[in-house]
Amino acid sequence: MLLLPMLLIAVYSVVNTGNSIVSFTLTLDHFRKFFTDPDFLLILWRSIVIAVKTTVICILLGYPTAYFISKCKEKIGNILILAITLPTWINMLVRTYAWIGILSSGGIVYTILKFLGFGDVELLYTEGAVLLGMVYNFIPFMILQINTSLSKMDKSLLEASADLGANKFLTFWKVTFPLSLPGVISGISLVFLPAVSSFFIPKLLGGGQYFLIGNMIENQFITVGEWNFGSAISMIMAMIMMLSMYAVRKIEERNTGKRKEKRK
Repeated sequence: MLLLPMLLIAVYSVVNTGNSIVSFTLTLDHFRKFFTDPDFLLILWRSIVIAVKTTVICILLGYPTAYFISKCKEKIGNILILAITLPTWINMLVRTYAWIGILSSGGIVYTILKFLGFGDVELLYTEGAVLLGMVYNFIPFMILQINTSLSKMDKSLLEASADLGANKFLTFWKVTFPLSLPGVISGISLVFLPAVSSFFIPKLLGGGQYFLIGNMIENQFITVGEWNFGSAISMIMAMIMMLSMYAVRKIEERNTGKRKEKRK
């Protein structure tokens, strides 16, 4: 179930259009077409940039939130975790549609900004709207992963740090943050990978004006009918994702090795 669809996409990406299963010709023209067109490379670069921005914002907002939750009493912490996960029970497409009403002219945010004297502000169908939609949809994954690492942390290490004379900031920087890095790295994977390939968030909140690689793949399969070229782009994205996961895993292994050396 998992490998067969990917295998079919891989086959489509290296055969000529219109080839049958019995008789086909292998080719790399679809990959060459992508890498030799500056417009396609620009779309890929834009997708990576927006995914990196989304990941960074999720870390900056998610880490303090997860840290605060980890410091709360268990009952309050559970309520806060429920509040964060509750929106994810609703379909992501529906939640993204809700932002159209919030950001559109006459919406809640538009009305508040106009009341504060900002005038007519274009909120919808901008990069900011796309970024907001991605952060909103993916930040729970970051918070939950970091909170899990912080909750599992050995609290006796914090007490030992205080006994050795370290203040709260030094204790956080030398003890808490390094021990929470596995959660941060897992959160990066769970945010960056879906963000770089997302297609309906930029389509809805970008209004078709902000075209990312996910939209391009959808366009090739659904609108244009170029399954072979769309498959080639899908394979390129799959390789980028696998390389990203490999890099994240190596960083995590290196950090784990450093922590073990320090303990020795």
